[in-house]
Amino acid sequence: MRIESSVTSLSWIPSEAVGGMTKMPFETGLAHYDPPPPDVIEDLGELQREGRFRFANRLAAWIEVDGGRITGHGQSGGGLLCSTLIQVGKKQVAFEAVALPDLHPEPEVGDGEVTFFQTAGGRTGVPAPRRVRRAPYVQFAAPLAWTTLALTLRADGSSSFALTGGSSFPRHWVYGGDNKLALKSGMIDFSHWYRRAFGKHSPWGDQDSQALTTEVETALERQLSLTLMQGGAKPKIRTVKPGAVITEQGAAEDDLYLVLDGVVRIEVDGERLAEYGPGSMHGERAILEGGHRTSTIRAVTACKLAVAGADHVDRDALAELSSGHRREEQR
Repeated sequence: MRIESSVTSLSWIPSEAVGGMTKMPFETGLAHYDPPPPDVIEDLGELQREGRFRFANRLAAWIEVDGGRITGHGQSGGGLLCSTLIQVGKKQVAFEAVALPDLHPEPEVGDGEVTFFQTAGGRTGVPAPRRVRRAPYVQFAAPLAWTTLALTLRADGSSSFALTGGSSFPRHWVYGGDNKLALKSGMIDFSHWYRRAFGKHSPWGDQDSQALTTEVETALERQLSLTLMQGGAKPKIRTVKPGAVITEQGAAEDDLYLVLDGVVRIEVDGERLAEYGPGSMHGERAILEGGHRTSTIRAVTACKLAVAGADHVDRDALAELSSGHRREEQR
């Protein structure tokens, strides 16, 4: 019997992902952010032709099982890159990204299971200036972007997957064997990537970067985040340090928080209940239930948040969102 599965990552640049002077090309229209990839991958080739991601990594694998014993295994797949489009006057100029060789470490064969690995990525399309220690002290080079995926197949027919490594920029979304969105990278660090993602500081040198992943927010949260970020009244953008209290249980306030980057933790009466990553939305219960916080929201990592008032989002949608956020009642 043959058992097969796959895992795919799509990497893209969300809005508010770039800061400082390097944000200028995005604000002037020379460069562009990306719309979120789809919740389900219907046709990866079509997404590539439409430029819906910056690069993709697809790992497919199989095992042969006879009498509960694994008798053979193999893997396929690889990386896909899209062009970087730059607006020059009234024309768009495409800068081709440069793929690096896919890396396929030896699978790990265990008792009744095999774990496969694959790293894919390359150089982004547009070279960027960066400071170096030696003359001429400025080097023009495109940083490297990548993901490292792991896929485990078991003799009992089950499987699992993980994003075990990845560049700190851009955002990485991970899809399971059913091609449905399942995981997200929790943090983007453009500054670190822009300065460090070269040469030995990559899987093609001597190191990978550990990827922090979070579970996927609900479809309703994704729709509300689009409404919030693309609507007429723009939310305020707030950054907080790790460990900072974003809002405290019992406080008389009713702002709505959308996590753009990083991981937050929900606490009630000092008890840690859950952690959430990019795309999750919080604070709606204070809007619906009298203007007092029912829980504390704390930053686990450095976070970037969109902060909006009650009038930014439809009240019925907030009520639906709240029905899944009664965490203190689920203890």
